[in-house]
Amino acid sequence: MSQPTRTRPSGSATALSEAYDTALLDLDGVVYAGGEAIAYAVDSLLAARDGGMHLAYVTNNALRPPVVVAAHITALGVPTAAEDVINSAQAVARLISEQVPEGSRVLVIGGEGLRVALRERGLEPVESADDDPAAVVQGYGGPDLVWGRFAEACYAIARGVPWFASNTDLTIPSARGIAPGNGAAVEVVRIATGAEPQVAGKPLPPMHKETILRTGAKHPLVVGDRLDTDIEGAFRGGVDSLLVLTGVTDAAQLLAAPPEHRPTYVDADLRGMLTGQPEVSEVDGGFGCGGWTASVRDGALVLDGDGEGAAMDALRALCAAAWTFAGDGVCALDAGQALKRVGL
Repeated sequence: MSQPTRTRPSGSATALSEAYDTALLDLDGVVYAGGEAIAYAVDSLLAARDGGMHLAYVTNNALRPPVVVAAHITALGVPTAAEDVINSAQAVARLISEQVPEGSRVLVIGGEGLRVALRERGLEPVESADDDPAAVVQGYGGPDLVWGRFAEACYAIARGVPWFASNTDLTIPSARGIAPGNGAAVEVVRIATGAEPQVAGKPLPPMHKETILRTGAKHPLVVGDRLDTDIEGAFRGGVDSLLVLTGVTDAAQLLAAPPEHRPTYVDADLRGMLTGQPEVSEVDGGFGCGGWTASVRDGALVLDGDGEGAAMDALRALCAAAWTFAGDGVCALDAGQALKRVGL
């Protein structure tokens, strides 16, 4: 069943941590960047958990096994069990196991997270195209992945071995900025072979299936920083989402989002989980939120009023004006002056 086109962020009279039973949190750009906790993340997560919300961490990054990721989050200050971490390595390993016999060899182009997930499914990781693999799997291998690993994938794929990818995120946040992600590496193999991989990670169904199976969430809230993975994944799964502006997505990209990339809620950081969300209402000539009014005028998005510095309220109103104007399309209106006014 198709979903109605979202034309404005939703409001919530109660804190999101109370309105939803489980937070399905992305990691890179949401909880940490380059290994260091993002501002307000730890205190917000602890408060949400202490209030009864189950925290689960859902990442497309297949480099590290869940036990290592859980230890990292715990070291940041949020006690976490390995069972609370779901990654795209687990999703792609399940996808492979449904198509090859148990005990099959799988050529791994990536990190330890893939090897752990494959063994969990009764599959044998191997390192060479000459090891007679039944499948090739490619996942993020970190910045030091050797170029020759791509050649191994190409050799096997050229022999007709099916190719799987944990995810196709082109970029990944790091402490120094935005770095190439697994999707960039997948493109190398795609160009060399002309083949197309089966992909498991967000926003595709195998990742949503893996997440629900492992968490048992009944009324989840997806929390992420990427429109094309976190928010689209929530859209495809028919669940609500919160976009935080601590990672890849900026305000201008949010305003231009097509329907499948429009989050239910938007906030600056994870503190948004602990509060209600203000309503965006139709007002004369536009949309209002928190003292701001956004409208379309002379081919641009315009912001009027005085929200006393509440930039998120201004952004919510601007989203309503942009998304309503775009309908089922993409808003190409100039928003530069409106965003500059509130420092976004």
